[in-house]
Amino acid sequence: MAQPTMTPMSKEMQDCVDACMSCHNMCEEAMSSCMQMGGQAQMQIMRALMDCSETTRMCADMMMRRSPMSAEMCAMCAKACDMCAEACMSMPDDQMMMRCAEACRRCAESCRTMAGARM
Repeated sequence: MAQPTMTPMSKEMQDCVDACMSCHNMCEEAMSSCMQMGGQAQMQIMRALMDCSETTRMCADMMMRRSPMSAEMCAMCAKACDMCAEACMSMPDDQMMMRCAEACRRCAESCRTMAGARM
């Protein structure tokens, strides 16, 4: 009996997975940078980075395994990315934070597209 195969990912879904993983990596790097800086003001940014990092990784995982909850996860991921981008923008002189904000915005846009798509 033949094993059922998963349908290949659409280009949009693959792009979204890539955006999620890129964003996850940038958040992890930005967290490391924040930890080196220290200071109480960084705690709010750290929380946003942690939430975004975890959410993007989980979102990518769910899309790759074709979870029926992927669309809802993409919507939540877009929200976490928007919040993280906003937090990163509070440090406009920090190039790492600006790169992270840009990765978050790209991921949020891709996730919003996928949240509205049938997966």
